[in-house]
Amino acid sequence: MGSLVRHITIDCADAYRLATFWAAVLDAEVSDEDAPGDPEALVESKGGALLFVTVPEPKTLKNRVHLDIVPTDRTRDEEVDRLLELGATLVADHRVPDGRGWVTLADLEGNEFCVERGEAERAS
Repeated sequence: MGSLVRHITIDCADAYRLATFWAAVLDAEVSDEDAPGDPEALVESKGGALLFVTVPEPKTLKNRVHLDIVPTDRTRDEEVDRLLELGATLVADHRVPDGRGWVTLADLEGNEFCVERGEAERAS
């Protein structure tokens, strides 16, 4: 048997602040064991776990790995609007007139992620 991914770890400047953002994105909670100022913060959701670790170096380049997320109870465009309200920033819009495509956003520390259409939109 092979290995399993326990969580995806993201280096950042403020682990708890970024975990709080991603908890809102994923409709999840930051672990009860974590608090502001902690060097690590864990967010566990139905789709997996994200571990945020405070590091001294700033982000300087484009991510080599990024997350692709899909909304579960709204359209892609509604989800993009919600995430922008949470503090994400628009990096690139790859939506096309027929409804396909995705939107690339960045979280509070500039980590890129993509928002794709959910299952319901793909089926129609």
